[in-house]
Amino acid sequence: QVQLVESGGGLVQAGGSLRLSCAVFGRAVAASDMAWFRQAPGKERVFVAAIEYRGSRRDYAESVKGRFTISRDNAKNTLYLQMNSLKPEDTAVYICASTRSYAPDDDLSGYTYWGQGTQVTVSS
Repeated sequence: QVQLVESGGGLVQAGGSLRLSCAVFGRAVAASDMAWFRQAPGKERVFVAAIEYRGSRRDYAESVKGRFTISRDNAKNTLYLQMNSLKPEDTAVYICASTRSYAPDDDLSGYTYWGQGTQVTVSS
């Protein structure tokens, strides 16, 4: 079985930065395309960023484009999300996910493995 474990969340002031990590257990990161989603209280889970399994293609939600960078280190079986210029509206639980079909959008149906999430809180 595959397990995804996020870390790196926390409290940061607006304009600050955080780097999230998603460690993958049970398989290699290179085996699948991966993505970050986020979910704020009372709202649906939405797409944030995706990366192709070799890392050659990256896509971002319009709300984070230019501020967030998704990357992966296949040797460490780890996915990353570098978040800069954070805004209060970025506050959410951030969840990593794995899919065998690249889908950089809000459709969750293709993602078979999900982490538990890590909380990111951005204060104004």
